[in-house]
Amino acid sequence: MRFETEQDAITYIFATRDRMKNPPRGLDETVRDPSPTRRMLMHAGLNLEGREYVIITGSKGKGSTSAITAKLLEHLGHTVGLLTSPHLIHWYERIRVNGRMIDKSDFLRILSDLAPVIDHEATLLSENQYISPQGIFLLIALRYFDEKGVNAAVLEVGRGGRFDDVSMVPNKLSLFTPIIMEHAQYLGDSLERIAWHKSGIIKTGGYAYSVPQAADVLKVLQSEADSQDAEFYWLSSLDMPTFLGQTPTGQRFKLGRYGECELSLLGRYQLANAALAIQGVGNMHARLKGIPHASPEYVQAIRSGLADVRWPGRLHKLQDSPQVIVDGAVNVLSARSFIESVKDRQTHPVVTVLGVPTDRDYPAVYETYAQNSDALVITSSTINPRITFPDEETALTTARAYHDDVQYAATLPAALELAYAKAGTEGTILLAVAQPLVGESMMIWNVDMTQI
Repeated sequence: MRFETEQDAITYIFATRDRMKNPPRGLDETVRDPSPTRRMLMHAGLNLEGREYVIITGSKGKGSTSAITAKLLEHLGHTVGLLTSPHLIHWYERIRVNGRMIDKSDFLRILSDLAPVIDHEATLLSENQYISPQGIFLLIALRYFDEKGVNAAVLEVGRGGRFDDVSMVPNKLSLFTPIIMEHAQYLGDSLERIAWHKSGIIKTGGYAYSVPQAADVLKVLQSEADSQDAEFYWLSSLDMPTFLGQTPTGQRFKLGRYGECELSLLGRYQLANAALAIQGVGNMHARLKGIPHASPEYVQAIRSGLADVRWPGRLHKLQDSPQVIVDGAVNVLSARSFIESVKDRQTHPVVTVLGVPTDRDYPAVYETYAQNSDALVITSSTINPRITFPDEETALTTARAYHDDVQYAATLPAALELAYAKAGTEGTILLAVAQPLVGESMMIWNVDMTQI
C-alpha cells in the first residue's frame, strides 16, 4: 500500500496545488478547471451510472440539508453514500455510508489504488493547473460507494456549483438551499451571478427543487432549468413546516401529510432544510425500488428519519450547567438565526464567545450578538493558517463600541474559562465561532464523529 499515514495521504492530495508558486486567484470561471477530475472519473473504473445522485448547493444550510437527505433515504431502506465538506476533526468525516465515516484503513487503501490515475493526470497539467483536492475526495468517495453497494449518493458542493468537481457526476436531482451574497471574489459581485454559479449543478432532463429565494435568484434558477430542459420546483411559504415548539433535543413541527414530526436538530432554520430534503427524497425515491410513496410506511420512514438526524457542530448543545451551544454562525444572517433558534432555551447570564474571521463583517457580527448577550468574549485560532482573526486590540476596540462587558482570550480554552466565570452554573454560553473553532469544540467535548 502506497500510503501508510494520514499525513502522507493529505500531503499527496494537496501536492499539485501546493507546488504552485503563484496559485491562480480570481473568479471560479477563470481559475477553476474541473476537467482533470472529469478525466480521472473516466479512467478510474467507477460505476458512475450504478446509483442515483443528488447534488446540494446554496449559501447556507447545504451541509445540514445533505445530512437530513441522507438520513431520510437511509430510513427508506437505501444504502446511502454521503460526501460533505469541510470536516470538523477528521478528514474521513467527509465520506460516509449510512452515516458512518470511512475507516482510515479504507481511505488509505483506496487512495493508494487510485494513485496511478492521479499520477497520470498530474503529468498532463500545465504550470497553471492543479488537481482539485475535492476532486480526489470525490474519487475516493465514489470508489468506496462502489465497494459498499451504495444505491443513493448525496453530494454537497464545496462553494459554487458550475465549476465544482462534484458537479461532474450524472445527477438527476439538484437541491438549492438559501442563496445570498457570499464569496464575491470567487463567484461574482451580484446575487444573479452567484445564483448562476450555483445553478450549474442542474443537468439535462433532470429535476431541481429550491427553498424560497429572492426573485432574482429564482429567475436565474428557472432560466438554467429551462436551458437544460429540466423541471424546476420552488417551495413557497405555504410549503414550509409550521413550528410547534421545542423538545429537549430538537423541535416539533407540522407538515402536510406527515402531520406532527420531531426533528432532532435545534436550529429553527433547519425546518426549511427538512422541507427541501423531504421533497428531494420523494423525487429520488421514485426512481429507486422500495416502500411505495403513497403508503403509511413511507410517511413513517420520513418521520423516523427526521427524528434520527445527527449533524454535530451545527447549533449543537454540548452540555448543561452552564448550557453551552456551539454553531458556526459568523455572518449576520446566520447570527440572527442562531439567536432566534436559542431564544427560548437560553438562560441568563448569556455569554457569547466570538471567533469571527477577518474576511467576514466582524463588526456587524459583534453588534448582532452584543444585542443578545450579557457579556462577550472574543477569541481566535491558529489551527488553519488560511483563516485569520482580528488581533486583540482591534477586536476589543470594535466590540466595545457595542457592549460594555468585553474580554479577549487568544485561545478557545482560555475564552471558555472566562465565559464559565461569567455564566456560572445557571447561565448560557453561546459559541459563535468559525469552522476551526467548531472543530476544536468537538475535541474539547470529545464528540464522537464516527456515526451520524
